[in-house]
Amino acid sequence: MRALILDGSLAHDALAEQLVATLREQLSAQAYEVEHVPLRERRIGNCAGDFFCWVRSPGVCMTDDDNRALAASAVQCDLLILLSPVTFGGYSSTLKRMLDHLIQNIMPFFTQIGGEVHHKPRYERYPNILAVGWTDGPDATGEAVFRHLVKRNAINMYARTTVSDIVYSGRPDADLAGRCRGWLEAIKRGASSPVPALPETGPSTVTAEPARRAVLLVGSPRTTKSSSAALGGYLMERLAERGAATQSFQIYTTLRSPERMAALREAVAAADLVVLAFPLYIDTLPAPVIATLEQLAADRAGQGAGGRFVAIANCGFPEAHHCANAMQVCAGFARQAGLAWAGGLSLGAGEGVVQGKPLGELGGMAAPVRRALDIAATSLAACRIGSSCGGGNTSISARSSPTR
Repeated sequence: MRALILDGSLAHDALAEQLVATLREQLSAQAYEVEHVPLRERRIGNCAGDFFCWVRSPGVCMTDDDNRALAASAVQCDLLILLSPVTFGGYSSTLKRMLDHLIQNIMPFFTQIGGEVHHKPRYERYPNILAVGWTDGPDATGEAVFRHLVKRNAINMYARTTVSDIVYSGRPDADLAGRCRGWLEAIKRGASSPVPALPETGPSTVTAEPARRAVLLVGSPRTTKSSSAALGGYLMERLAERGAATQSFQIYTTLRSPERMAALREAVAAADLVVLAFPLYIDTLPAPVIATLEQLAADRAGQGAGGRFVAIANCGFPEAHHCANAMQVCAGFARQAGLAWAGGLSLGAGEGVVQGKPLGELGGMAAPVRRALDIAATSLAACRIGSSCGGGNTSISARSSPTR
């Protein structure tokens, strides 16, 4: 049997090192051949979102780096092990950068699983999944989001058995060894971990002035030609009509420039409203978006609350609820960064509806989308001192009108 460990830890993480050593020992005891991959040491570019691994070179990413061999190993092993610090309830950007490339292991065509639309499998056999996250201490909300994300990944990766767990810093070696044995025993029995419901995360109750300085972060590799840019840009236009000064940044190109990244961080620090628009990648945010949020959270650590955060997600599936976990990750970032979570909008079949075009140029199909963004702009721009700003999470599917 073969086990592949995709290690999303940072260098010199003592808990990660202890976890890897213990896992390797327990896997070897059960006759696994183990491949451990510290992803921070590998050359893995960001997924370009071009779908060429579906249409030009089926099953193989067009980016010729370490992702190709790792994607092949991931589908050929018996047990895929994902290791990551729990980051806003999800994965670290280090792990997520590789997971984004696993899209080459499934097909572009749709099928239904449990009444939901998902992609068809490319191969007859897929590995079981063990995912372990770690935190400094208990966090019921973040842990529930992490376990839920692992299960959503398992559905799309066609894992037969999925086990997920959280460990905390300072756990004794003997205790950790027992936990590892339990995980592997559950895999052997085919006993998947129970999947918690996502916690209810409503908007923060805040007192704020109307939005005067709004910053848009576009988290799509297609930058200005993306559906994310079209959705976020429409909201910015409506806010500008209501007196807000607006500024936009393309995350993928900004990350490549220290000067542009410094400008983004400065703009976010000065804004009273930050809007993130992004496509759904492997059930959550794309890796570069997570990397940007990691930097912003570090910038704001210990500075106290200030400003509001809103997210706009779009996915290729017709059901908007596929974005629910990503919205919880966004809310987790807001809490950690000291921003008031003002809610989000989720759009199903976003690329099919918007296709990267300005919403004002689209016909009746985009009318519910424009209406939802109009409502959001009015709500965000009308906040007054002593009022509660922001609504809940709104879903717009390909088959429905927006609801609140």
